[in-house]
Amino acid sequence: MTIRDQHRARRLLCQLQDHIRDTIIAARAKHAKSFARVAAVTAADTIYHVDRLSEHAILDWFEAHWPRAWPVEVVMEGLEDGKAVTFPKGTPVARTIFKCILDPIDGTRNLMYDKRSAWILGALAPQRGARTHLGDITVAAMTEIPTTKQWRADQLSAIRGQGIMAEAVNLLEGTRRKLKLTPSCERNCLGGFASFSRFFPEGKALTSQIEEKMWDELYGLGQQASPLVFEDQYITTGGQLYEIIAGRDRFIADIRPLVFRKIGCTQPLTCHPYDICTALIAQEAGCIIEAPLGGSLRQPLDTTSAVGWVGFANLALARHIRPVLRRILKEILGV
Repeated sequence: MTIRDQHRARRLLCQLQDHIRDTIIAARAKHAKSFARVAAVTAADTIYHVDRLSEHAILDWFEAHWPRAWPVEVVMEGLEDGKAVTFPKGTPVARTIFKCILDPIDGTRNLMYDKRSAWILGALAPQRGARTHLGDITVAAMTEIPTTKQWRADQLSAIRGQGIMAEAVNLLEGTRRKLKLTPSCERNCLGGFASFSRFFPEGKALTSQIEEKMWDELYGLGQQASPLVFEDQYITTGGQLYEIIAGRDRFIADIRPLVFRKIGCTQPLTCHPYDICTALIAQEAGCIIEAPLGGSLRQPLDTTSAVGWVGFANLALARHIRPVLRRILKEILGV
């Protein structure tokens, strides 16, 4: 893709996500009570009525707006019936030139109960069939779906090697302004927010054991009256990435796949490729996003692969935490 093509692709992802956000907000005003109704249970997750609304909005938008000269395969949560979804419709996957992975609503439960913003996530990679993985992503965008009391929704996007673009959208007036987001430059986590994802009961005890041991080795626990590190269980990977990009969180670890493997759990929900497909945006902002034991994320762009990941706001934090975390993971989990 030329630079011009990359920017066009970025704008298309942002326009798609604007459409999804506006569709969901409009539907919420009329049918909020039905949002929490279960629509289906798939291999990836439970699908709610609100998810179905966004899926229809996506398919309609691709049919009407995606360039016919750019045949694309669309991969997203909710489309796990075994049939490939391509645009223009009916294009064989082998003839598509892009793979687009989407999470229509990352943080559905937050949105259903009007607790906290959810996020629309999307990314584009050159089509390499089943070999296409997270590391192939060249363009990504993420858009906030706010709670009912919010008038502003942020939108972030990035092209590999060109930094990030961020805007704050005024939903009342329909205006947009540029937004400057800067990750934390702190060199440790003392007095800041840093979290291990443990959203659900399964694996919570083992995850907490790893977390407590790490903080104890780094800073020593029980030696001060005030807390050393604060946590925030934001139940959406997109939201977690946003918090790092915006300078609010310094470190996040999602080691659920490693923990679940250790305790023999095969069904509990983990992060999937569509949840972490916007890692490129955090990386372009200067954050470090990698696998818990090191290396880049290379899971295939599908809806079922489990993804463990860690995020550091800056390189200094990565160098500070990495050695201790990796050693503890090896000691406790035997990985």
